[in-house]
Amino acid sequence: MEALGKRKEPASSEIADCYTGSSDQGNDESASKRHNSSRTCVHEVAVPTGYNSNKDESVFGTLSNPVYSGEMAKGYPFKLDPFQQISIACLERKESVLVSAHTSAGKTAVAEYAIAMSFRDKQRVIYTSPLKALSNQKYRELSQEFKDVGLMTGDVTIAPNASCLVMTTEILRGMLYRGSEVLKEVAWVIFDEIHYMRDRERGVVWEESIIFLPPAIKMVFLSATMSNATEFAEWICNLHKQPCHVVYTDFRPTPLQHYVFPMGGSGLYLVVDEHEEFREDNFLKLQDTFTKQKVGEGSKFTNGKASGRIAKSGNASGGSSINKIVKMIMERKFQPVIVFSFSRRECEQHAMSMSKLDFNTQEEKDVVEQVFHNAVLCLNEEDRNLPAIELMLPLLQRGIAVHHSGLLPVLKELVELLFQEGLVKALFATETFAMGLNMPAKTVVFTAVKKWDGDSHRYIGSGEYIQMSGRAGRRGKDERGICIIMVDEQMEMNTLKDMVLGKPAPLVSTFRLSYYSILNLMSRAEGQFTAEHVIKNSFHQFQYEKALPNIGRKVQELEEEAASLDASGEVEVAEYHKLKLEIAQLEKKMMAEITRPERALFFLLPGRLVRIREGGTDWGWGVVVNVMKKPSTGLGTVPSRGGGYIVDTLLHCSPGLSENSSRPKPCPPCPGEKGEMHVVPVQLSLVSALSKLRISIPADLRPLEARQSILLAVQELGSRFPQGLPKLNPVKDMGIEDPEIVELVNQIEELERKLLSHPLHKSQDAHQMRSFQRKAEVNHEIQELKSKMRESQLQKFRDELKNRSRVLKKLGHIDADGVVQLKGRAACLIDTGDELLVTELMFNGTFNDLDHHQIAALASCFIPGDKSNEQIHLRTELARPLQQLQDSARRIAEVQRECKLDVNVDEYVESTVRPYLMDVIYCWSKGASFAEVIQMTDIFEGSIIRSARRLDEFLNQLRAAANAVGDTNLENKFAAASESLRRGIMFANSLYL
Repeated sequence: MEALGKRKEPASSEIADCYTGSSDQGNDESASKRHNSSRTCVHEVAVPTGYNSNKDESVFGTLSNPVYSGEMAKGYPFKLDPFQQISIACLERKESVLVSAHTSAGKTAVAEYAIAMSFRDKQRVIYTSPLKALSNQKYRELSQEFKDVGLMTGDVTIAPNASCLVMTTEILRGMLYRGSEVLKEVAWVIFDEIHYMRDRERGVVWEESIIFLPPAIKMVFLSATMSNATEFAEWICNLHKQPCHVVYTDFRPTPLQHYVFPMGGSGLYLVVDEHEEFREDNFLKLQDTFTKQKVGEGSKFTNGKASGRIAKSGNASGGSSINKIVKMIMERKFQPVIVFSFSRRECEQHAMSMSKLDFNTQEEKDVVEQVFHNAVLCLNEEDRNLPAIELMLPLLQRGIAVHHSGLLPVLKELVELLFQEGLVKALFATETFAMGLNMPAKTVVFTAVKKWDGDSHRYIGSGEYIQMSGRAGRRGKDERGICIIMVDEQMEMNTLKDMVLGKPAPLVSTFRLSYYSILNLMSRAEGQFTAEHVIKNSFHQFQYEKALPNIGRKVQELEEEAASLDASGEVEVAEYHKLKLEIAQLEKKMMAEITRPERALFFLLPGRLVRIREGGTDWGWGVVVNVMKKPSTGLGTVPSRGGGYIVDTLLHCSPGLSENSSRPKPCPPCPGEKGEMHVVPVQLSLVSALSKLRISIPADLRPLEARQSILLAVQELGSRFPQGLPKLNPVKDMGIEDPEIVELVNQIEELERKLLSHPLHKSQDAHQMRSFQRKAEVNHEIQELKSKMRESQLQKFRDELKNRSRVLKKLGHIDADGVVQLKGRAACLIDTGDELLVTELMFNGTFNDLDHHQIAALASCFIPGDKSNEQIHLRTELARPLQQLQDSARRIAEVQRECKLDVNVDEYVESTVRPYLMDVIYCWSKGASFAEVIQMTDIFEGSIIRSARRLDEFLNQLRAAANAVGDTNLENKFAAASESLRRGIMFANSLYL
């Protein structure tokens, strides 16, 4: 692959319009114009080695400078931005292009051009989007522009023979696996929101679709800004042996101003102006408000916690702060505003707290009411009176709305339509609203800077911030967009800077091998698509191989550093460090045995000194306060061999730990560094040493002084035992007689004797010791990097493929020669639920003993969705099937473990079997009303409907699988189960269709 042709506009005078100043709006705009004029759009192209373009340069320009001067396939009522012009020139060259630009920059214009071009050239085009809801919206939008448009999602099929097909990426992958005839007529595939490839669960679907597309089909990728667009284009070029252009712009037609609002405070602080300059002076004033608040609130603190804060229901200051901000936005005519929250319940609470505010005129109220009544006409009489629907109208009439994935689909779409018409002035939404259709506002408010991402509470990344803040500022309507960030605690300056001005996130592969993919590849007739082929061509492997030269360079640098370090007495150093390393490894092995609950719990009494090590982090010595058995959210959250025991330990933590911090950090033992003792819940398995010493601890550990007195006691012991605190001897002190442990203790003691008598142990030459230490570290790092280079990623996937194939053989999906059997043919058709588990139930007779209502309920366990917090009590006709399902899941997990796959049996059963909607689906299938079934669970109405629709899709896949294996009885049962769901509000038509 040749070097990328790269140009940055405006490079020469003939493309001097490669930026667009905003329309002239008075003198205060001139600065903003000057700023915009320095903005560029970047065009690059990845070209296969030896590629020759035979395009007429007078019409199409060159590869590195595409310019189209022929007749356009489509006209636009506005002047195209430079990035749009260049993208269209690439399309006319019939070459793939990745358009990477901000939300609302105008990427859709490029997609529409590709569709118009296909119509002109009498070819078909596919438009894929990540979500069904987005596909519906896109279908409506494109149908208004081009008449011949069809839609294919798992729920709905409209005009499947149309020239332009809108579909979800899953449907496209299914067509590619089955070698659909449609693809022979397709010239272009448009992948919208390609940055969705980052998605942990579904990202692999995009990757596989791109790998399987025939090279004759060209692609248009639309993406939010990403920092490694070039790398993605190189992968496409490498994969399909065709040029791939990148057109990248981070130019915002409407500049943004970013303000911070301190909770409980009163003012707004401009932290980043429209020229993207960070205003440090304002940031420091902002920090002052927090220190003043702290002083003012000193009296409110008890037990080390703020009593001024109210529980989850949206803290008192939070609710009133939002009221304050929204009021201010309306007074200053900064509406419409989108208020982003990271919790659906919070969205609703914030909207409900606006009870005294009204933003619509009487005329607008009447229009809202009319649109509302027209929208709910698609529902049955009984469903129109649902509380969720009745509560929404008064809110909408006042110009306030809520938008999140838990809403009834009809309400969600109604809110989108009203927002586009300017009848919603304040929208409370979750971040999903920032995806997809162009629905900008003048102002965007963030109610929090941290979000829970399934693993931890973390600050939102710059990529997420760019995506959401991009909704601020309507092109042609606003001089500038406004972002307001609500902050409830002091933030580091760099954290805020990185969030607001940081680079967009790179696109990283989340490639993995699924049984569905392996079986489909094995059952394909043509030989070129094997699992090996997919692994080799994945973006994951491409990124890995690209990183190798950097590793080689790093090794070279380290080797040079090692050579420059003082080599005198090197043999002694190596010997000394080898001894230390051996002792550490043996101690680790021994601690794994000692910290088994049955051995350790007796010694983990309050006051015992223990050393805590978490991965590469050494927390040093702490003091045991309490031990209990339960899963934790503390250090080392994954339950492991510690058997779910938590040791509450007083540990030396970095200062400034507040109740808002996501987790404590160890205090570095720097001279003069003052830390604080805090009680931290620790998994038993993280205890790396038990000391003989115990100290007495005060009854009440809430006052800081009480905890600090213990810190002094621990430090005092440290200075009394300079060689290290005495440790419990497993044999002499703990009475363990296991011969293996006795042997380990003897080995450690022998090595420690050697270490103590080693000349370097007594060496006082600190400089020489540091040099030796560094040399040992460098050599260790060199070994690590070299082994990383040797251990190819490819080999890892090959091993996994081998193990997964073993599982498929064991379960009877393929035979010894890898030929797909009847069971495997059924699994090939199932990608909505766990294909191994559901085929197990089909073949072991579980489904045969159930009626179609029970089948619908049992199948609902396979659908990923919201968890319920309520205790599950199932009726007898569902409890037995659920037990069979859990037993089968356990068996499959055990088979996977036997075949050397890293599967935790309990976690597999828990994540695969989700019985939260069994009762709801069973009653709905038997004819209950929607009002009745929503009373049975705390899961949001919209989530129930989404799950029911996915369940219907799943049942149809099961029906196809039963048909493939010739089981008519089962096929009829799955069809009846699906039929029993398809009624009422659960399957009401989308307003977009």
